[in-house]
Amino acid sequence: MRIGMSVAAVAAFMMAVPLAAQQTTGAPARDFKLTNANGQVVQLSNYRGKTVVLEWHNPGCPFVQKHYDAGNMQKTQAAAHRDGAVWLTINSGAPGKQGHMTGAAAKALIAKEKAQPTEYLIDERGVVGKTYAAKTTPHMYIIDGDGKLVYQGGIDDKPTTDKADIATARNHVLAALGEMKAGKAISVAESRPYGCAVKYPDAD
Repeated sequence: MRIGMSVAAVAAFMMAVPLAAQQTTGAPARDFKLTNANGQVVQLSNYRGKTVVLEWHNPGCPFVQKHYDAGNMQKTQAAAHRDGAVWLTINSGAPGKQGHMTGAAAKALIAKEKAQPTEYLIDERGVVGKTYAAKTTPHMYIIDGDGKLVYQGGIDDKPTTDKADIATARNHVLAALGEMKAGKAISVAESRPYGCAVKYPDAD
C-alpha cells in the first residue's frame, strides 16, 4: 500500500516549484522532435490542426502512480481522444535515474496500465523538458490546433498522493478541453504543477 504524502509535505515541496514557466501561456508552443517507444521520430508540428496534450511522466513517482493506479490518467486520456485530441506522454528521466524508460519498457508499461497515449516519447537528455520548463511528474500542457499553448500546470487541484482525493478534484485538463470544445475561454489557463521533480541528467 502506498502512503499518501501529507499536506504539509506537499506544500513544502510546492514552495520550491515556481508557477511561472519558460513557455508563455497564449504564445506559440515550441516545436520539437523526439523518438517514440518504437524508435520513430515524432514532431509536434505534424499535429497542427489538432489539440495536443503533453504529459510529463515518471512511473516511479507516487504522484504519477496515484493517477494511473486509480485509472484517472487513463480516463483523462480516453476523454481527450474522444474529443479528437492527441496525447503525447513524455519521459525526461535520464538513464540511471528514477523513472527512466527504454522504448521496450515503455511499451510494456503502457500495456500493463492500459494507458492510452497517442505516443510515448523518450527525452532522456531532457532537452524538450527544459524547453517547456517541465518541473514535475505529472506536469501537463495543452496546445490548441493553431499551435498555441493554452494550459500549463497540474492535472488537478488536489496536490496529494491520495487516490481518494481524485473524486473531489477539479481536473484542470478535462475542464480546459471541455471549454475549448464549447468555444469558451479557458477559465484556469495556469495552475501550479505538483509531483516529483523531473529527473534531468544534471538533477541531484
